[in-house]
Amino acid sequence: MRRILTIAQLTFLEARRRKIVPAVLGCGALFLLVYGVALHFVAAKLLEENAPFLQRTAVYQIITLAGLYVANFLTIAVAVLLPVDTLSGEISSGVMQTVASKPLHRAEIVLGKWLAFLAMSAAYFAFTAGGVLLILRVTADHVQPHMPVALSLMFLGAILMMSISLAGGARLSTVSNAIVAFAFYGIAFIGGWIEQIGTMTASHSARNIGTVISLVSPVDSLWRRAAVEMSPGLTGLQFSPFGASNVPSNAMIVWAVAFTAVALALAVQAFRRRPL
Repeated sequence: MRRILTIAQLTFLEARRRKIVPAVLGCGALFLLVYGVALHFVAAKLLEENAPFLQRTAVYQIITLAGLYVANFLTIAVAVLLPVDTLSGEISSGVMQTVASKPLHRAEIVLGKWLAFLAMSAAYFAFTAGGVLLILRVTADHVQPHMPVALSLMFLGAILMMSISLAGGARLSTVSNAIVAFAFYGIAFIGGWIEQIGTMTASHSARNIGTVISLVSPVDSLWRRAAVEMSPGLTGLQFSPFGASNVPSNAMIVWAVAFTAVALALAVQAFRRRPL
C-alpha cells in the first residue's frame, strides 16, 4: 500500500508541474462565475414579479439541474483527460522505463495513478457541483433535495470514464485513447436518447437498442438516474437532458460499478503485458 501511495504522490506532483490543476480550476471558476451572474438576474426578476413560491421552486430546480449537468460534463471531461496520456505518454517519453525498473509491481503503478486521479476528480467535482449548490443557496436561498444520492451517481459516472481512459492508455497511443474514451461518452449519450425516444414512441425495438447501448456505456444512465433523484416532482422534463421517461434501474447502477471494476482490472492486465 505504501508503494501505491508513493505513485499517487508522484502523480500529484507531475500534475502540478504540468500546471493541470490551475487550468481545470480556471475553467471551473469561469463556469461558476457565468452561472452565478445568470442566476442573480433570474432571482432578481422572480423577486421583482413577486412570483409564487411553487413557481420559484420549479424554476430553481430546473436551473439547478442545468448547472449540475454542466458540472457533471466538466468533471467527466477532466476525469478522462487527466489519465489519457499518463501511461502511453510516459512509455513514449521513456519515463515509465525508469519507474518500472524500481522494485514495483506494474499493478501498483496503475493503482497508484488511479488513486491520484480519483482524488483529483473528486476535488474538481466538489468544486464545480458544490459551487453550483452554494451559489443557489446564497443567491436564491434554494436547497435542492436528495443531493447525496444524486451526487454519488454523478461521481460514479466520472470514475467509470476515468477508469476507461486509464485502461485505454495501457494499450493505445494518447490520441487514440482520447478518441476512444470520448467515443464511449458519445455512445452513452446517443444510447440514452434512443431509449427515451423509443419509450416516447412506444417503439420497443428502439428502447431495447438504447438499453443495450447503455449497457455498453452506462455513464448517461447514471446522470439520468441522478436527475430523476433530484427532481422527482418535476413534470415535463422526461424528454430533456434533465429527466428520463424510462428511469434507469438499480441494476444499471450495479452494472456501472461492475463496469468500472472491470475497466480498472483491464488497465492492470494490459499494462502488465505491454512492452516498455
